[in-house]
Amino acid sequence: MKPRSLLVAAVIGLFMLQPVSNLAEAAASKPARTSAKAVQKKPVAKKSVAKKPAVKTAASKKKAAAKPSAGKTTRNAGSKAAPTGKAQRVSVRMAPAAAAASAAAAAAAADEVALALDANGFPQLGSSAFYIVNPANGEVLLERNAAAVVPIASITKLMTAMVVLDAGQSLSEPIAITNADIDTLKGTGSRLAIGTTLTREEMLHLALMSSENRAASALARHYPGGERAFIEAMNVKARLLGLWNTRFHDSTGLNPANVSSPRDLAKMVSASASYPLIREFSTSAERYVDVRGRLTRFGNTNGLVKSPEWSISVSKTGYISEAGRCLVMQTWLHDQPVVMVLMDSSGLYTRTADAKRVRKWLEQADSAPRMAAAPVRREG
Repeated sequence: MKPRSLLVAAVIGLFMLQPVSNLAEAAASKPARTSAKAVQKKPVAKKSVAKKPAVKTAASKKKAAAKPSAGKTTRNAGSKAAPTGKAQRVSVRMAPAAAAASAAAAAAAADEVALALDANGFPQLGSSAFYIVNPANGEVLLERNAAAVVPIASITKLMTAMVVLDAGQSLSEPIAITNADIDTLKGTGSRLAIGTTLTREEMLHLALMSSENRAASALARHYPGGERAFIEAMNVKARLLGLWNTRFHDSTGLNPANVSSPRDLAKMVSASASYPLIREFSTSAERYVDVRGRLTRFGNTNGLVKSPEWSISVSKTGYISEAGRCLVMQTWLHDQPVVMVLMDSSGLYTRTADAKRVRKWLEQADSAPRMAAAPVRREG
């Protein structure tokens, strides 16, 4: 019986071997057909997957009642790539309005500065010397080291502009930049290449708005009698304005021997405000000029002139190492003119921040009576 049983088992094994081989062949030939079917039926597969979230949502309602809504939002946000893509496309369509709102918010934030007051209620400023005055009635609002004689850097260019305009020369006359206008004292650069020819009006605009040293130098060279006569006229003009602590040795301000006091500079700002072109050029945001065949943009060195929060009628910045960073301007607050002179500021943005602090201080709840008769802070 045993040999017979073995024989029966062998026959059964041979019988079973054939289907297995057929299945193996089918498996070997099936991938291509399966792949084709999968591609054809892909939408159906998507449809079946799409039904699953509904099932999940129905099944998870009880959990949602027990969990905070924030957890539900987080789960939905990370569940599918397709919904995320749709949200991004919506945000792109909303980009112009969102960008405008964002820019407005950024501008408002940029105009905000921390206002720290001292024991007497005066703003703490980072400028070494300053003088804030209402030129309409002569009231001094704030001052520190107002009589100190200090280098004034490119604040000089306000006097340069007054002397140019007083001379009555043609503003349309072409003036060329030459090697004589290269700064050999401080080694500063310029985008006004040698050989650039602009009108006197354009040179004056760039000197006031962008503090272009080569433009200021060219203006002095083309003055009747040349640069020496121009510097003499600057000092004569200073005496006529009563600027007794003011001396000029060049038209650019690169020479640290150009000195003045904050109190004198306030007078100079007020005097320059009587020139319409100085008001226009010193407060314009930008200008494009042809520099040797290439249209070149020049911007204002005082970013406050572009702020809708400010109404500035005269502006000038300055910087050399001996003077530090300086800012003078005439602005309007409570419908009254206010001249701000901020000298030797400690950091890159301190002079602008100081101007904002002064404005914020003057616009506080009790600022109206202060503008009429402000207590004077005197130091040094």
